[in-house]
Amino acid sequence: MLAYFLKVNVAIVLFYAFYRLFFYKDTFFGWRRTALLCFFAVSAAVPLLNIQTWITEQEPMVAMADLYASVVLPELTVGTEAAPTDWKSILSEYANIAYWGIAALLMIRLVVQLAGIIRLACRCRKIQIGNTSIHLLPKADGPFSFFHWIFIHPSSHTEEEFNEILTHEQTHARQWHSIDVIISELVCIFCWCNPFAWLMKREIRTNLEYMADARVLENGYDSKTYQYHLLGLSHQKAAATIYNSFNVLPLKKRIKMMNKKRTKEIGRTKYLMFLPLAALLMIVSNIETVARTSEIWMPTLTAIEELPLSIMNPEQKGETTFHVTIVDKQGKVVPNVKIQTTLAGKQLDFKTGGDGKTDITLDMNGLKHATMYATSQTGNNFIFVLSQGETTRTINMDEHQYTPPTLAPDANGIFEVVEHMPEFPDGGMSALMEYLKKNIKYPEAAMKMINYLASEEGQYLLMWGIEGTNWNMEDGKHVPNDDLIEGFQTDFDKTKLDTGVRKWTWFVKNGNGTDGTPYDVTQYKVKETRQVAMNHFGENDRWDTAEFAGLTPAGSTPDGLKWQKIQDIYDQEYPKIVNADSHDAAMEEYDKMISEMNDAGLEDVEKVITQNYQERMKLWNE
Repeated sequence: MLAYFLKVNVAIVLFYAFYRLFFYKDTFFGWRRTALLCFFAVSAAVPLLNIQTWITEQEPMVAMADLYASVVLPELTVGTEAAPTDWKSILSEYANIAYWGIAALLMIRLVVQLAGIIRLACRCRKIQIGNTSIHLLPKADGPFSFFHWIFIHPSSHTEEEFNEILTHEQTHARQWHSIDVIISELVCIFCWCNPFAWLMKREIRTNLEYMADARVLENGYDSKTYQYHLLGLSHQKAAATIYNSFNVLPLKKRIKMMNKKRTKEIGRTKYLMFLPLAALLMIVSNIETVARTSEIWMPTLTAIEELPLSIMNPEQKGETTFHVTIVDKQGKVVPNVKIQTTLAGKQLDFKTGGDGKTDITLDMNGLKHATMYATSQTGNNFIFVLSQGETTRTINMDEHQYTPPTLAPDANGIFEVVEHMPEFPDGGMSALMEYLKKNIKYPEAAMKMINYLASEEGQYLLMWGIEGTNWNMEDGKHVPNDDLIEGFQTDFDKTKLDTGVRKWTWFVKNGNGTDGTPYDVTQYKVKETRQVAMNHFGENDRWDTAEFAGLTPAGSTPDGLKWQKIQDIYDQEYPKIVNADSHDAAMEEYDKMISEMNDAGLEDVEKVITQNYQERMKLWNE
């Protein structure tokens, strides 16, 4: 809820700035009214629109979400020690009470004002003028309207003033301006701490008066006389603040707008800029949600259980849909639980809705059980109510506890599910990893395999395939089959899978073998320009870059984003250096490029690359 209100208030701030920048001074009052109401509607709706699935499929947006999560969101820790007094939570609770207390007072104030208008309407004598019903005020208060009720004190005005006022208030009534007023009041109640919500309300009220003033002048009343009448009524006291008043202040703005030159019709096109702004807000809102929810997926915060799906229907084959309901130990549904499983190397993610329910579709061919990880922001002790067809099973999922069901052995006396998962003593998984790091020795057969793959014969086997099938020796040289070369040139991935050539690229060498043919069969036939360059460089001029590959920062890290920015600068500036008119001009562009790279964080990226290289060399030399 807090995240929702924050997003709504940020959207109101941005929309108000957008309004002041583009729409504040034009005379398209109807369009302005629509835009102002849309600002409130979109601000409330954008945080609720869910495009998180699409966001997670866009790599740049995932990188932004990761950066936001690592820089902005707090780090979560879990422990068994007694927690100290959480003053932050206590203050947050009191702040929450104060916030809603003030909102309640403002709501009471609005209700009292509405009741005052209704009571006034009941007390006033009514007369009919044409098709308009007029409520006669008992004393000389300012004229106003509320929905289709028009209140006026006739004896306080001349006949001409009365007609102007009637036209003005009829405009408010017929165009339902009171709806705008009520909406703006409600927004200010729920966003009372946001000054831009109050500023937006003022703009709505002012624009409604612009619309009514424009209608008076369109009906042929003299502009100057009408403005003098407005000034004459400015001293009259208003009885409330939520109705549409004829003499609402500030009059100076209204008079200036009446005398303003009408905006050209082409100016309406700028209202289309609202659409990309709304789309951008929706994307940013969902990126924030993806970042915030992704933070929940931490091993220390997961409940784990192996669901015996085969018990549901041992003969089930093909895709099967299981209906899942997540409840707590008291049987109350737990909403918004994230469920994750990995089957056949593919990760599947599911999430329950507000009713604690979701459907999980799995391919049951050969599948008898699946390990599920589940977590939520409200707790991690769950009960899975799993149903398929008319069969239902209830499975406990306790935090940090693995309790699979006891299954009978199969015909060969082999259990498919163990009672207790093996654990490494004195530290669990992290201690196991440390032990393996310090004590594992490569078996002699594995070392022979590695040495063979690194040899010339092994390289040609990996990168060319099988002699007689994928290539032949002709005049002492490796010659690939034409269909192999054509396959890599037309459909690289399919050829790799069909033939097995280049499917694994372990320990690959650059350059050529002893017969002068390249280790990589895809380099056997290269572009003519590249061949000319290769012919003019000897073997000693080739530089094997293997030890320098993959040293740059990971893309989802802050340094990875800096590296991406540096690459963008290079892509933009390098062509300018190459195409410079002179050496001095090229050097000037080069210095500019280096300066921009430094500003983008080149020093930090170089530190990461150096550290990665040192760690790689240390590993290779051990």
